[in-house]
Amino acid sequence: MPKSKKLKSSASPAPSKSEERYSRANKTSKASRLTPPAEAPREAIALLKADHREVEDLFSRFESAAGDAEKRDLANAICVALKVHARLEEELFYPAAFGVLEDKTLLDEAQVEHASAKDLIAQIEAGAPGEAFFDARVQVLAEYVAHHVKEEESEIFPQCARSKIDLEALGVRMKMRKQELMTGFAVSNPILALS
Repeated sequence: MPKSKKLKSSASPAPSKSEERYSRANKTSKASRLTPPAEAPREAIALLKADHREVEDLFSRFESAAGDAEKRDLANAICVALKVHARLEEELFYPAAFGVLEDKTLLDEAQVEHASAKDLIAQIEAGAPGEAFFDARVQVLAEYVAHHVKEEESEIFPQCARSKIDLEALGVRMKMRKQELMTGFAVSNPILALS
């Protein structure tokens, strides 16, 4: 694991309008059975990459799912995982990255990709397996996510890793926020949380 890096300042200055744009939260709150892993990585980039691998696995399992009930469960898990992941990036990671990225348009593109994914997530959540376009929406979402992951992991993450961002401290905050978000999803729909 790389050495811990320090933030430029321990004080939190007021965010600029550009930084505020990257900290807007996803306001949807539909629940799922997905729970965070007990031993999630602590470093911010490792945590986000673990989320990427988890969602890739869920999409793969969806492709080979046998029945509508399994597809519905996997679609729910995909939607919750992506909504939580997007919130972590928008609330914590992107604001930290904004100050260190050479090309700020990468974050603009990431925000547009999040917005497109959120639109498809809402359509998936409103639908059901067996309905017209349900599987197609999940497939297109998988393609959007694959593109987004590739850009993050090849362009944004390397620049952040070389920066002065304290990725360990950011990762701890992100892990705590992820637990809060996952608890919120479970509380908002206890039936899904118990299943």
